[in-house]
Amino acid sequence: MNKQNKHFIYILFGFIFFVVAACDKDETPAVDKPLIESLEVGHDNDRTAHPGSDLHLDAPILAPGGIASITLEIHPESGDGWTFEQVFTDGYEGLKNADFHEHIDVPADAAEGEYHLHLTVTDQTGQTAEAESHLHIVAGEGDHDDHDHDH
Repeated sequence: MNKQNKHFIYILFGFIFFVVAACDKDETPAVDKPLIESLEVGHDNDRTAHPGSDLHLDAPILAPGGIASITLEIHPESGDGWTFEQVFTDGYEGLKNADFHEHIDVPADAAEGEYHLHLTVTDQTGQTAEAESHLHIVAGEGDHDDHDHDH
């Protein structure tokens, strides 16, 4: 009888171990977070824009979980000034890699000064990646407006 009890206990522990190991394998594999490979701000990445012109942005994005949205925020470093926020989904949603290439109109009355730019990618699993950059808005000829560049 003692031998049968030991045999039963070994079988019971073996079964419990098997169930626990099987449950661990049922978890869904994690998806890598999105990645913003680089962020180009301004023509020739000069991080400068002019009131009444456009701001060129370019960022290669990898999102194994599929892009849900891309949010762009621009605000002054301090004090008052131009603020901008837009969520981009058209042409990006669902893609696993994309080239975020946009031209943002800078209002003619945008205050000159130092600004901060945030680009946030959210994937379809809720994970995010963020890139930041400084931006200098300076009066000038605005020679990079929408009508004069070849992109």
